[in-house]
Amino acid sequence: MLQQRLGELLVQSGATSTPTAEAAALESQHTASLIGEVLRERYGVTERDVYDALARQRGLPFAEAEELFQLADPGLAEQISGRFRDFHRVIPIRRDGDTLLAATCDPHAHLPELASALEAHRLDLRLVTPTDYYRLRAALLLGNLGEGGPAPSALWQRAVAPVSESLDASMVQLFDALLLDAVAERASDLHFEVFGDRPRIRIRADGDLHEVGHYRLTPAQFVSVVNVAKVRARMDIAERRAPQGGRFSAAVRDQGFDVRAQTQPSLHGEHLVLRLLPQERVPLGIEDLGFSASLSAAYRRLLVSPAGLVLVVGPTGSGKSTTLYAGLQILAADLSRKVISVEDPIEYAIDGVQQCQVLPEVGFTFATAMRAFVREDPDVILVGEIRDSETALEALRASQTGHLVLSTLHCNDSVDAVQRLLDLGMHPNSIGSELQAVIAQRLAKRICASCRVETDPDPVLAAEVFPSGLPPGFRTFEGRGCPRCSGRGTYGRVAVAEFLTAAPELRIGIAHQLPLDELRAVARRTGVTTLRDAALDLVREGVIAFSELRDMIAPDLLAGAPEPPAPLRAGPPRRRVALA
Repeated sequence: MLQQRLGELLVQSGATSTPTAEAAALESQHTASLIGEVLRERYGVTERDVYDALARQRGLPFAEAEELFQLADPGLAEQISGRFRDFHRVIPIRRDGDTLLAATCDPHAHLPELASALEAHRLDLRLVTPTDYYRLRAALLLGNLGEGGPAPSALWQRAVAPVSESLDASMVQLFDALLLDAVAERASDLHFEVFGDRPRIRIRADGDLHEVGHYRLTPAQFVSVVNVAKVRARMDIAERRAPQGGRFSAAVRDQGFDVRAQTQPSLHGEHLVLRLLPQERVPLGIEDLGFSASLSAAYRRLLVSPAGLVLVVGPTGSGKSTTLYAGLQILAADLSRKVISVEDPIEYAIDGVQQCQVLPEVGFTFATAMRAFVREDPDVILVGEIRDSETALEALRASQTGHLVLSTLHCNDSVDAVQRLLDLGMHPNSIGSELQAVIAQRLAKRICASCRVETDPDPVLAAEVFPSGLPPGFRTFEGRGCPRCSGRGTYGRVAVAEFLTAAPELRIGIAHQLPLDELRAVARRTGVTTLRDAALDLVREGVIAFSELRDMIAPDLLAGAPEPPAPLRAGPPRRRVALA
């Protein structure tokens, strides 16, 4: 039996007119595009109307996400591989007896093997729009549906910033689906990029970027989705020539997110990055950070120091704040001490800590907060980040007046933190006298416990790390990939930390402004725990893969640092010359 043409079905349903359908059919022939895409992009026919007509054309029942949300069983989605699910664009919804209910956004789908794979004999396939498919996919992977679950509208909440009525409703829904998908993949960042006429969407999960191939946006849709984000973040959607920054709040059920948005003009159009900062989670304890027993004990000892400066350093996204919050929980439990923090943003609410949010628009910065804090009789002060000379000076002054100060810096290793403070104009004597310890850390991908297997170490990397040969009994592990980790072999991350204590010899070297290489040699003599040694310990324990060393350790340090030179004879401190 001949099928009706899609344009005719849309005309019959009142979604478009005959002249419009004929014009779209002619244009689709010239451009080799699907008529449904032409009607949506050029003539304003909704995605729902197109897919409702496609369902009637193909003899498939059409369904809306809202009705499928009420029926969905989240456990089924995890029983098929991610590759099969994304290749066929199908998601199992529910199994009733020998019938499997599934949803797809592919009108040509033919999947008899899906039912038998899930122990059913009959497949009841429903056609949904691509937007609804990705909403279902993201929500089911989050495990937020099922019997007794919330209503669909409770799965996510709109941003605080209102969305303009002029925006395409389908693009608003697609943006929500993208956020849901990013949360489902435990992403920290969501990247919207365009190259020529090819938009690309990538997520950063467990530290690595992965392209999200199942979102196929046209250039026009890409611009619309970026505009949705800009309106949410209270940016100017007409401004595309200059970078803009903003933020908004979103929630998936009871999990809140602070979403930071940053746009950047480029050769082919405007790029957008969204950083997802989970709110109201329970912060990790020191034992959960992945530190060794000796490092955990040393960190706990620092927290009971009466005064001094403790720094946690590393690149952006290396878990510095998580390490500080682990310490804050211990401090908060000590009722004999007053703890104050100034942060941007407040990532975790900790009972017992007086937490303050930076508000630059009213002049409340890190530095001004520090000056106010010292008059509030605190014992411990946490500064979210030392960004400038003023904040660094106030942190040192607070430590000199009998306060324990905890903070973060952006630098590469523990000794480099000293150079960073010197670059900010701090006096070397003040740094040498007040610095208690520096923890430099990276985040390494944790091997998935469900698919971990023992492997042979990479011979090329082994030769770099162990020039004299592998140590006896050295074993390595990796993840082979499973549904839990989406086939990546890793699940979550763990901190790898370098720990430097300010021993007397190191304080003298700082005060005399020794060159950085000489200061590193002094640090090695005083027993610094290096990133290389900490990473190898985690490799031996089967926590991280041997290949992770390449991502954390500089090539010249993979074999370990050379023997430090003999102690230098300290001369008088070098004079600081004031320039007129």
